[in-house]
Order: sequence, then structure tokens, then C-alpha cells
Amino acid sequence: MADTRRRVKLYVLNDERQWDDRGTGHVSSSYVERLNGMSLLVRAESDGSILLESKIEPDTAYQKQQETLIVWSENETCDLALSFQEKAGCDEIWQKICEVQGKDPSVDITQDIVEESEDERFDEMPDAAPPIELPTCELSRLEEISELFSSVLPSPIKREKLAQAIESGNYVKRLLELFHICEDLENLEGLHHLYEIFKDIFLLNKNSLLEMMFSEDSINAMLGVLEYDPSLAAPYRHREYLSSKSRFKEVIPITNRELLNKIHQTYRVQYIQDTILPTPSVFEENMLSSLTSFIFFNKIEIVTMIQDDEKFLPQLFAQLVDDNTDDEKRLDLVLFLKEFCLFAQTCQNRDAFFKMLSALGVLPSLGYILQNMEEPVIRQSATDILAYIVEFNPTLVREFILDQRKQQTEDDMLLMNVLIEQMICDTDEDLGGAIQLMNLVRILLDPENMMGSLSLKTEKTEFLNFFYKHSIHVLTAPLLANTATLNPSKDDYQTAHLLSIIMDLLTFCVEHHTYHAKNHIIGKDLLRRILALLKSQHAFLNLCAVRCMRRIITLKDDFYYRYIVKGKLFEPLVTAFLSNGSKYNLLNSAILDLFEFIRTEDIKLLIVHIMEEHGSAFKKSKLCENISGTSYKI
Repeated sequence: MADTRRRVKLYVLNDERQWDDRGTGHVSSSYVERLNGMSLLVRAESDGSILLESKIEPDTAYQKQQETLIVWSENETCDLALSFQEKAGCDEIWQKICEVQGKDPSVDITQDIVEESEDERFDEMPDAAPPIELPTCELSRLEEISELFSSVLPSPIKREKLAQAIESGNYVKRLLELFHICEDLENLEGLHHLYEIFKDIFLLNKNSLLEMMFSEDSINAMLGVLEYDPSLAAPYRHREYLSSKSRFKEVIPITNRELLNKIHQTYRVQYIQDTILPTPSVFEENMLSSLTSFIFFNKIEIVTMIQDDEKFLPQLFAQLVDDNTDDEKRLDLVLFLKEFCLFAQTCQNRDAFFKMLSALGVLPSLGYILQNMEEPVIRQSATDILAYIVEFNPTLVREFILDQRKQQTEDDMLLMNVLIEQMICDTDEDLGGAIQLMNLVRILLDPENMMGSLSLKTEKTEFLNFFYKHSIHVLTAPLLANTATLNPSKDDYQTAHLLSIIMDLLTFCVEHHTYHAKNHIIGKDLLRRILALLKSQHAFLNLCAVRCMRRIITLKDDFYYRYIVKGKLFEPLVTAFLSNGSKYNLLNSAILDLFEFIRTEDIKLLIVHIMEEHGSAFKKSKLCENISGTSYKI
């Protein structure tokens, strides 16, 4: 069994200053002949491939953060981080790095960070920069402290020296003590100076300082400091908002005190980043990158601790589907699960995460909510959670649906049919939920992503056989009901919009499920019903019908062609074209394009039929001279 002390996750900072996960593996330090020196090697735990091979350079600045993180810059454009499963493993590798660089392992950073231009490097060498002496932490010297901090920011070396002085002198705690005094004395000038001082501390971009400011006994005072922005006419009551208006709910009792503190801390720090601090564009691009990393790794810790709790998630899913759970409680449970999945989006092993949720019963729980809950917010949140899963691993959802069928679940209880029913029954005027569900169904039906535990061919065949046997009738039911007389029985905007969404899916099926879709369309004479939509007053729905017809003809399938000829299915198309008159609109162009395709591809069976049945109509229309010109080919 591999040593868990050496188990790490490798992260790389991308161009948007976000951490991308590059995989999980085991780290070691050894001499690499090719690199001519001691190096850090990370081998993937899945297949043993090398994820990282990085020489420990004598002048590279390595930083140790949060006891289980080592962060460094490989070059000017590549920032790397190793997140250790255990503190002991982090300490062991940190000691190896320090040995190579000749540093004391008790330090949290091995080198002074230099980011200046060449000219600045000559003017200010690290060894020549003296330590920064901080003024005594007194009310009368707050203005002096603020000016000192502001003057240091332009110089990376001075920023580093200032951060060291603040950290070694326990300056954050002393400044926060002054904040309490200023607030008690209603010393507004002092409070404004403290705001500027702490804003500058954020811009020092040091993780160790962030840990001091966001510790359990300091973060509330930090929020207080940030209320006194000098640019505001009156203080903004952040503490009051977080303590009264923003309520924390334990949907399932959390017994792990460390987890509870981490959740509270992360929420407050995220609030500081999103609401209080100025947008990053005001500063240099990477001035707040440590704050972003702090939140990122906090979220990973929260997800890991919840996953490690053997009782928490099983209790959550049990309550989700319990008939005795009231709607308010169920909403809280769903919102928590949604937030949990959102946090997990930052994890590198999302596949294992979603498989874990699946094993605990997330998919039947979501199906239950969609089918039984009337509250729109609950259903929408459940849809969002399902979207996270479908978009990342559609095979997982397809396998669950196939298992439902194998267990002889009734058709109306199948998750696929529940999704389609929810799409059809969306009461929103703009059908936003229906469009989201349509996209999820499309992903599940897309042969391009049908791979996983089953082979591509097997999964595609099995799932499409299932869909066309048990689900396609649910999708086409509104279309068939509305065109029973070959005229739209309901033609209001919302009905037309819903039918256009269904038509988009059907057209997708025609294009990607050639065999299955053809058998269903011909067997149910579905194209006749589709073309009945040409009689709708809504142009966008007319175009959906023409688009579907065009996709069918583009397939160049003789079975389709004989079906169209036998059913005289060009008649509604020609009628719509003639009814449109001489208008140069989208419908006109779409129909002309369809006939032009038939002519240029020389589809003789259709050309003969068109000219025999509709030749006289074409000859009367000057717009169709190119079509009537095909008669020479007959």
C-alpha cells in the first residue's frame, strides 16, 4: 500500500489566476541525471505516469502554507502547488527542499521574492535591503503606519520585508486591538487609517498574514475594520449583515468542530473578496492571488472533510426523500447539496466525487424532488445539481437510467422521462427551465460522449434502444397532441416556444441517431405532424419544421425519400411557400435552400416527384426558376 504521507494533489495556476488540478499522485525527491540535480517527482497514482519533474533550484522561492501546501514558481509564467494529504508528508518534502537550498526548515519561505525589472535589481539587491522597522502600534502613529505601508507596496523586496516584520512582531493582533479602542472612542480618523492599513496588508499577498487575519479570534474584528472605508459616507455594517441577515443553517448537525469553523471562515473570506475588497482590475493582476488560493484550498478541505464523515451525507440523502421532511427543510437540504457540488467543482478528482454521490443515491433523490416537489426553487436547485453531474459525467447518469429499466421501474418513474416531463410542464413564461432540461437531455442523447465503463458501441446501442422504446413517446406527446388534425390546436406563444424546443431535440435525433430516429419517424408518420407546424402563426416554429425536413433530406437515405414521396410530404412545404407569397424572409430562404440542395445534389427520386406533383406551382413563381429548371434532368 502506498505511503499516504507522500500522497499529493498537483495544481497549476492558469492565466485567469485560478488553480487547475493536474492529478493526484505520490511525491518523492531524488537525483535526476537529466536535470543534473535533486528534483521533485510526482507520479500519478492511477497509472504511474510522471505528473511533475521539477529540479530544486538553489534560488527558487518555495513557500509552505497552511501546513499541507508547498507553493513555488517554476518560471515567470508557471506557478505550482503541491497539496499534501498529511502534514507529515509536507514537512518531510519541505525538509528536503531546505536541505538542497541550505535553509532552516523552520522558515515558511526559502528565498526573498524578487519581481522587479533589471534596473531595479541593480538599484535594490535583496542583501542590501535592511529590515523594515515598524512604528510602535499606538493610536497617535496610525497615520504614520498607513503612510509606511502605502510607500512599501511598489517594491516587491520591501513588500516581503514588511510582511516579515508584520508576521514576526504579531502586528496584526496589535492593530486589531487598536481597532477596538478606536471604535469604542468613535475615533473615525483612526478607523479610516486602519482600513487603509489592512487594505495594504491584503495587497502584500502573503498567505501567512491572511491566516492571521482570518483566524477564528480575528476575523470578526477584520470585518469591522473593513466597514470604515474612507470613500463611504457612512460605515457599511458587514458584521451586522453576517450575524443577523445572513443566517447559517445546519441542515444536518455538524459534529466536526474543525469543519464548522472552516465553513464559517470560508463564507466570511469569500464575502470579503466578493463584496468588500475593490475589484482586482484596480490593482496589479496578481496582487490578490493569495486570497484566491486561500479560498480555493479551504473549499477543497471542506469537501474532503464532509466526504470523510461517514454519517453526514447518508443522513442528508435519507432526509431528502423522506415524505415526513417538510418543504422548508427539503429546500435547505437541496441548497446545501448544490453548494457542496459547487465547492467540489474545484476538486481535481471530480469523477470520484460524483461517483461517490451516485453511490449514496443522489440521482434517485433528484428524480424524487423533480417529480414530487411543487416549489420552483427546490426543483430548480435539483436541476442545477443534476446539470453538474450530467455535464461532467453523462455516462454515470445513463448507467443509472439503464439500471432503473433493468429493475423494471415504471416508465413514468424513469429519470429520463422525469426530465422530459419537467421540460414539457415548465410554467415559466420564458421556459428557462425547459431550455436547461432540453440541453441536459441532449447531452445524454449525444453519441459523441457515449463512452465509459461500457464500450462506445455497446453504450450507444443499449441507451438508444432504451430511449426509443421507453422515452421518445414522452418527448413527442405534445407535438402529436397539438397536431392531431394536422392544424395546430393551440398556437399561443408559450405552446409554440415549447414545440420549438421539442423540435430542436428531434432534429438533433434525426442527425445523430440515424437508424433509430428513421425507424420512429417513418413508423409513426411523425414528419407529417412536424410539417403541420408550418401552419403556425409563429415564424420561428415554421422554421423549426423546415430545418427538420432539411436534416432528413441531407442524410440522403432512400428509405426517407420513398417515405416522403409516398406520403406526398412536400405538399405542406409548397403550400407554405406559396402562402408566403413574394416575401423575401427567412421562411422563403429556408424553403428555397432546401429545394436548391435537392437540385444541386441531383436527388432524382425527389426531383421527379416534385415536378410531377408541384411543377405547375413552381412555374408560376418567378422565385423558383432554378427549381423548375431541374425538369431537364427527368
